[in-house]
Amino acid sequence: MHRRDFLICSGLGLAGAALPAMFGKAIAAEQLVSVLDPALKRRLADAALAAARQAGASYCDVRVGRYLRQFVMTREDRVQNVVNTESTGTGVRVIANGAWGFAATNRLTPDDVAEAARRAVAIAKANSSIRTAPVQLAPAPGVGEVAWKTPIRKNAMEVPIKDKVDLLLGANAAAMNAGADFVNSTLFLVNEQKYFASTDGSYIDQDVHRIWLPFTVTAIDKASGRFRTRSELSAPMGLGYEYLDADPAQKFVSPNGVVNYGQRYDLLEDITAAAKHARAKLSAPSVKPGKYDLVLDPSHTWLTIHECVGHPLELDRVLGYEANYAGTSFATLDKREAGFRWGSDRVDLFADKTQPGSLGFVGYDDEGVKTKQWDLVKDGILVDYQTIRDQAHILGKNESDGCCYADSWSSVQFQRMPNVSLAPGKSRLSVADMIKDVENGIYIIGDGSFSIDQQRFNAQFGGQLFFEIKDGRITQQIEDVAYQIRTPEFWNACSAICDDSDYRLGGSFFDGKGQPSQVSAVSHGSSTARFDGINVINTARSLG
Repeated sequence: MHRRDFLICSGLGLAGAALPAMFGKAIAAEQLVSVLDPALKRRLADAALAAARQAGASYCDVRVGRYLRQFVMTREDRVQNVVNTESTGTGVRVIANGAWGFAATNRLTPDDVAEAARRAVAIAKANSSIRTAPVQLAPAPGVGEVAWKTPIRKNAMEVPIKDKVDLLLGANAAAMNAGADFVNSTLFLVNEQKYFASTDGSYIDQDVHRIWLPFTVTAIDKASGRFRTRSELSAPMGLGYEYLDADPAQKFVSPNGVVNYGQRYDLLEDITAAAKHARAKLSAPSVKPGKYDLVLDPSHTWLTIHECVGHPLELDRVLGYEANYAGTSFATLDKREAGFRWGSDRVDLFADKTQPGSLGFVGYDDEGVKTKQWDLVKDGILVDYQTIRDQAHILGKNESDGCCYADSWSSVQFQRMPNVSLAPGKSRLSVADMIKDVENGIYIIGDGSFSIDQQRFNAQFGGQLFFEIKDGRITQQIEDVAYQIRTPEFWNACSAICDDSDYRLGGSFFDGKGQPSQVSAVSHGSSTARFDGINVINTARSLG
C-alpha cells in the first residue's frame, strides 16, 4: 500500500464517524443494490440543460450520479469496521462568456437541478471577468442515448456481508497459522452509477465496478523486537466478485516459486505465502549498496510507471496548471517537439482506457468522450501527452483523449490519468530466460514505499520481496533494498522486457490529485522488465 492509499485507509479506521466527505452518508447494506430511476435521470438532465441555455450558457453538461462504496475491515479474528456509504446528486458544468462555471445539488428534483444550472451560469459569467482567453472545447459529437457497464459476472455489492467477513477472517486465520503475529485485511468495493448529458446531444448511462483486497501480514522476532511485513501481491481491478474465483490460468509463478496473480485472485494462497515471506525477511541478509541490474516484476513496476510516466505526462502538470498536489513535470512541451528520448528503443508506453479488467476501463469519460488507446512513448521517443477537451488545442489536436473524471457528482471533473502501461517485449522471453543473463542483480516483487521530487524527475522506490541474482541464478532472499533513479536515465537503462504471456496489471485504487483533493482509480500493465546499472541503497538504520 503506498502513501496515498494509506492516508485514505487510515481515515476510514475511525469507526465510520469521520468518513471523508467524498464517500457520502452511511447507509444499510441492502441499499447498495438499488439504482436511480432512468426516467428521473433524463428529466433532471433535460431540466439542467434547458435552464443553462436560457441563462446564457453556450455549453452545458450534467452528471447525475449515485456513488456506492463498501469497506469491510478486519484484524486477526476481529471485524474492525463495516462501512456502507451512498452519495447521490447532480453536478452541472457550463461555459458562459467563454468561462467555466460549476454548481451541484443533492436535491433530485427538476426545479432544484435547474437552479443549480442557473448558479453555474452566474459563476461562469463572474469568472469571465478575469479570464485571459475563452475556453476552447475540442469537438465531442453527441452519441444519443447509450449505456455501458463494467462487464462483471457477479455484483460484489449483492454478496452478503457475512460471506465477505468469513472470507477475510478465514484468510487472517490462515496467515496466523502460517507464522504471522499480526494481520490486517480489508475489502474495498466501489460502484459508480453515472448518467451524463450534454448540449452536444449525448445521454450516457454508465455502471462502473471496482474491487480491491489489501492486507498486511507482520512477523516479529520476539527476542530482538524486530519485525517485518509483507502486503498483498494482488492488484485492484475493475471487476466484480468473480475476481476472487481462483483460476490456475491466472497465476504467474516466478522462477523461485513466488506466486503472483492476473485477473483472478487466490486470497488464501497469497496471505499464507505472505506470512512465510514476512518470517523469512527476519533472517534475510541486508543488501550491499551498489550498482545492480534490476529485474522488476509487474507487481512492482506498475508504481514506477504511475509516478514516473503517468503523472509527468498529464498535460495540466506539464503546463503548470497542476502544481500544488505533488508538483508539475519535467516533460515540458519543447521535449516532445525535439523528439526527447524517454527510454531505450524497446520502451513503448501507451495510454488505454479500454482494457477489460483495468481500473480505468469505461466507455466514456466524464465529458462524454469515447475512450481509446494511444501512444505516449514510441520506440523510446516521447510522442504525446494526456489531454481533455479544453486542452486538446494546445497540442494541435482536434479531439480529447478522454481523460476527464470526477470522483463525485459534487466535484467538478478535471484531467485524470488513464491506464498507462509498458508494452510487452516483441520477442519471446520468459522471466527465467531473462534472469539467466543477469550476472549481478536483484529481482524485486511487489510495490513498497517511494519518494519522488516535484518535477517527477528524481525518485526512489522500495518493494515487498527482494532476491539476489548471481551469475544467472536467484541465490537468496535479501532485505533493506531501495533503488534511486532519474526518470529518463532509468527508462533508457531498460535492456529487456518479457513477452505478452507475462503481462499483468497493477494499480492505484485511491490516486489523489487536485485541490480540493479528488481520488481516482487507475491501472498500469507491464511484463517483467530488466533495467541495467541502477543505484541501490541500503535502507536499514542503526539506532542507539
